[in-house]
Amino acid sequence: MRILVAPDKFKGTLTAPAAAEAIGSGLRDARSDLDIDLAPVADGGEGTAAALLSATSGTWVELEVTGAIGQRVPSAYALLPDGTAVIELAMASGLELVPPEARDPMRASTRGTGELMLHALRAGATRMLVTLGGSATNDAGTGLAAALGVRFLDATGNAFDPIPSDLARVRRIDRSGLAPLPPIRVLCDVTNPLLGPRGATRVFGPQKGIRPEQFAKFEDGLRAVADAWSRDHGTDPREAPGAGAAGGAGFGLLAFCGATLEPGFDAVARAIGLSDRIARADRVVTGEGCIDAQTASGKAPHGVARLAASLGRPADAVSGGACPERLPGFCRIVSAALCAERAGFPGDALRHPARWVRSAARELASGWG
Repeated sequence: MRILVAPDKFKGTLTAPAAAEAIGSGLRDARSDLDIDLAPVADGGEGTAAALLSATSGTWVELEVTGAIGQRVPSAYALLPDGTAVIELAMASGLELVPPEARDPMRASTRGTGELMLHALRAGATRMLVTLGGSATNDAGTGLAAALGVRFLDATGNAFDPIPSDLARVRRIDRSGLAPLPPIRVLCDVTNPLLGPRGATRVFGPQKGIRPEQFAKFEDGLRAVADAWSRDHGTDPREAPGAGAAGGAGFGLLAFCGATLEPGFDAVARAIGLSDRIARADRVVTGEGCIDAQTASGKAPHGVARLAASLGRPADAVSGGACPERLPGFCRIVSAALCAERAGFPGDALRHPARWVRSAARELASGWG
């Protein structure tokens, strides 16, 4: 029997490739006759570069960039054999790169993401995939644009560093110095606009440290940027689905860089040939850190199960945390945390995730006919 193993990352514990290896090992523990194809996936957020690298002979390009609050941070992007650079905003401007006590959304910038893009451009990238998610920022992508040569001018015509505390000063946006960019696709699985009740600030801001009493100031800054862009350049993507992703970085990439936005999971699935690999399998196993009712809202395991159903293949899943045994789209779900608990090691699934994900996969395969 051929099994396709296609998990997303188990956030904070296992990358998608590591999760796939652990699940594959557990399946083999239970059934030595299995032919296993490992196909780690991602939803267009953190972990996308690793998932795409696992399906190609590409390389990591490592460098140091400006972090969200101005600190220098080690970072990297993936360069694929076809010349595509895969740039994860979270690897330069991510919330997890900033210690909790140092988080300051008023000065958090996406400049480091622009530095990754500029390095990839100079390294010869002929196209770019930029993934959004996990950001520490709410700057409408002005920082990344500034790193690429865009200037933000105040009412007196003076250029300034476009950090959120100062964005309401923006009156003009000068794109004449922008580095020549290749085609850019932005992978994004949220549809929020830039502004308003469903916008970047009110929906995603609190997790970055933005307090309700600060909403108006942040909104004023984002609005000033959108208004200046519209006046100077005649386009206005503030209402575009995904413009509010990553603190408005979706807007910035659309406006300043001429990018296009597309659903992240669909792009990753195409890149790794997921449909064809499911069609060649008899059964599919996916997974992520927590499979629950929210999994159906665009997360990668739901996308895997949806593709499997369309091709008539049964899909099971391994969840890192506690989970229901059944959800629409899945034949069975096994929890690594519950495996650890039943074995007398409550809480050990977070300390030794690969061990218990492997155990959950072994339990899953043992129940197959």
